Amino acid sequence: MNTNLKDFQKIIGYEFRDESLLKQALTHSSYANEHHMPKLSDNERLEFLGDAVLEIVSSEFLYLNYTDLNEGKLSRLRASIVCEPTLAYICKEINLGDFVYLSKGEDMTGGRNRKSILSDAFEATIGAMFLDGGMEPASAYIHRFVLNDIEHKQLFYDSKTSLQEVVQARYKEPLTYNLISEKGPDHAKEFTVEAVVGDKVLGQGKGRTKKAAEQEAAYEGLVRLHQEEAINII
Repeated sequence: MNTNLKDFQKIIGYEFRDESLLKQALTHSSYANEHHMPKLSDNERLEFLGDAVLEIVSSEFLYLNYTDLNEGKLSRLRASIVCEPTLAYICKEINLGDFVYLSKGEDMTGGRNRKSILSDAFEATIGAMFLDGGMEPASAYIHRFVLNDIEHKQLFYDSKTSLQEVVQARYKEPLTYNLISEKGPDHAKEFTVEAVVGDKVLGQGKGRTKKAAEQEAAYEGLVRLHQEEAINII
């Protein structure tokens, strides 16, 4: 765990005037309970606020930039880019998990990589930023990390189907998902899965279920094929 919040602020490009807001945004309920902190000291209320800010900013962006989509398609696109796996994937890019305050038990069972914890903390940082500096910095944060590269992010919604279609069209060998490891107790399992075509590993994913791990592996496979072979995956 990195308790130097200045390091995180450098990563996200925003300096809090009230750093206690950021600390609260990164405080999981398990940590608050373990340290007997006052009621409502964790990040759940900030997550509630950040979720609302994320929805309005992303909705405005999609409305203005996807003028050919109807309400239903806009809703599906928004859902795909603000879903838990997508936000958790963004958290990996900014190392947010390193800064989350967790109980010892939650930390030992892989909480820093748990998608629900990461996505909640990400939304809470949006809420904290909104309270600290208003809509402008919160919106800039969302545009920088969420609303960039939307075409790739929306693939999280159904990466397995998309990858299956690409493989069937481009390869003779079938797509398979190989379980690499299964760790942790029953209530906190972590599965690691590889998406494979022939002897080529396309991507690797981790998740609390095999399906979630396969979805992440498929997404990484799609991105890799797009980058290495210029395959159109959208």
